[in-house]
Amino acid sequence: MSGPQTKISSLSYPVERVTLRNGLRVVLAPDKAAPVVGVGVYYDVGFRSEPEGRTGFAHLFEHLMFQGSENVGKARHPQYVQGAGGTFNGSTHPDYTNYFELLPAGALELALFLEADRMRAPRITQENLENQIAVVQEEIRVNVLNRPYGGFPWITLAPVAFHSFPNAHNGYGDFSELEAATLDDAAAFFTTYYAPGNAVLSLAGDLDPDETLRMVERYFGHIPARDVPRRPSFAEPVPADERRGHQHDPLAPTPALAVGYRVPDPLSDLTAYLPVVALSEVLSNGDASRLQRRLVQRDRSVTSVSTYLGTFGDPFDQRDPLLFNLEVYHPAETRSADVLAAIDQELARVADGGLERGELARVQARLVATILREADGVLERTLAFAVFEQQRGRAELVNELPAHILDVTEDAVRAAATGLLAQGRSVLEVTPGPADAGEQA
Repeated sequence: MSGPQTKISSLSYPVERVTLRNGLRVVLAPDKAAPVVGVGVYYDVGFRSEPEGRTGFAHLFEHLMFQGSENVGKARHPQYVQGAGGTFNGSTHPDYTNYFELLPAGALELALFLEADRMRAPRITQENLENQIAVVQEEIRVNVLNRPYGGFPWITLAPVAFHSFPNAHNGYGDFSELEAATLDDAAAFFTTYYAPGNAVLSLAGDLDPDETLRMVERYFGHIPARDVPRRPSFAEPVPADERRGHQHDPLAPTPALAVGYRVPDPLSDLTAYLPVVALSEVLSNGDASRLQRRLVQRDRSVTSVSTYLGTFGDPFDQRDPLLFNLEVYHPAETRSADVLAAIDQELARVADGGLERGELARVQARLVATILREADGVLERTLAFAVFEQQRGRAELVNELPAHILDVTEDAVRAAATGLLAQGRSVLEVTPGPADAGEQA
């Protein structure tokens, strides 16, 4: 890629930051292009942080945080935000739980008040706990238990690929463990993980930095500081041998296959990680990608194939260890062994023969275009600043990422393919129908 393209693909959103006395990290990115503001609060707690015996607790607590706070009644948070013309949501991921709003610029103070009030004193009551346990259980029924391929592969591949509880367990939760959650559990979880010093507040859009910081101090500054938990290492050795798992799905219409490969640490070794991101594009993004052409168009052995990084497909929102995921759906007559052999062959073609003319430039352009498009949205930009600050201490990476992607070389992509082939992959096969009596016994 030439110099002029690099300039066109650069970003220059201003970033300011301050840390309050209670430890809350604040990132501001003013932009007057549209009269809206994004507000994101990221707590450094996700699936991997929840204790053994309490699977799904991080997600359950996300629900509890919407049940009111000291000065905000139950269900009033959504009403206030929507009444001001805004939108809101929250989500739980392996390495964080976030809460966010997009509002007209004049409603910024409302969002700060709402987020500060629940950071300081959410309403954790027995009634709210029991209600939200029931809500989460119903969500699991709808999204996992009563849906074809429910939880595949983000829940089901993890215990094949990993051995430790933080990495391998079901982040949605086990019904019996959710039901066993107590108010003391919830209070301890809040005290431990929802301290101001364990959070990042990200603000972007049509805001005045000085006035915004005065409001941030007014609403968040009085929240007492608490000890911040030391984040343990969740590292696991890269497997040398292939790992296998098998799942029967009575609701699935056709077989499916998931393959997981370990990748370089996206935080400490971004230079080695980005070629894997590019390799994912080479393999499965678009009709011209390698696996689309091979498996879908030529062999017609699969109906769908995709590759992506991270639990939920965002390559830049997760710490190590994470997986390069390959997800395949195929007819019953297709053998999984043949699909795996084709994957090996396509990886070997990249590793040994390199890329086709223009192939790297095409995937780089697509990746950069995606980043530019997402950064153009105020809310998406707010959340990107938040996660980069939370995990890397460098919200500025939002601006720098396009140039880093354009620096990826063909040799680096070849090395990435070689690295996948050299390790023991994790394979999960899904077979339609219930397990037979012998397997159930």
